[in-house]
Amino acid sequence: MSTRTPFIAGNWKMHLDHLEAIQLVQQLSYRLNPRDIAEVEIAVIPPFTALRSIQTLIEGDKLELGLGAQDAHWEDSGAYTGAVAPPMLAKLAVDYVLVGHSERRSRFGDDDDVVARKLGAVQRHGMIPILCVGETLEERDAGRAEEVVDRQLRAALAGLDRPHEVVIAYEPVWAIGTGRTATPDDADHMCAAVRRIVGEIGGDTQAVRVQYGGSVKAGNAGDLLARPDIDGALVGGASLDPDGFAAICRAGREGAVGA
Repeated sequence: MSTRTPFIAGNWKMHLDHLEAIQLVQQLSYRLNPRDIAEVEIAVIPPFTALRSIQTLIEGDKLELGLGAQDAHWEDSGAYTGAVAPPMLAKLAVDYVLVGHSERRSRFGDDDDVVARKLGAVQRHGMIPILCVGETLEERDAGRAEEVVDRQLRAALAGLDRPHEVVIAYEPVWAIGTGRTATPDDADHMCAAVRRIVGEIGGDTQAVRVQYGGSVKAGNAGDLLARPDIDGALVGGASLDPDGFAAICRAGREGAVGA
């Protein structure tokens, strides 16, 4: 049985202003029971404009929730209009930072070199990166899924002393926001491959946590999170629904019990 704590993180993407964000976190906190909070690590990842409001709410109400940011620049300061530096996020008590999300890679040009620099900067400032990796549909159909993920992992993690201290989110690009989901067997196979590659790089394969991301919903979370190499979920649109997200968190707890 795995001793890794399941980790469910909700990536809100470009949704909700700071008032709506406060309301969502309050609604979520009402729906989580003590066992959910004790046995599953749960984080919310709002837009930058809501970080301070959510930080204040979490600290003021003593909520057992982690706080994440959706991106960070690799420099600590400078003439980078529109960017947000890691030290700024650390001052807001951010716990996690997404790095290499497929939308950043495909729409904003974050290549493997940029991802590696961001990863190192986030870790240097005491936050935990959630490194996103995954293949496109064309790459999967060509039988290159593991090859693509292998390249992304090695490019990002090779320079780190403790690569297992990064959370890895395997997110097949073809399943993000499309309603399509990898089968539990496929998802578990790829998460196991991620774990093996981290070991080859020099990380602790039993310590690294590997999430699955890609149209995770309350209806499919149980089957996915019951698999032995899936340690949690990076949830997109479903994290905007407090009932659905709470149900996914509960599935994470139940999956860990059955692992």
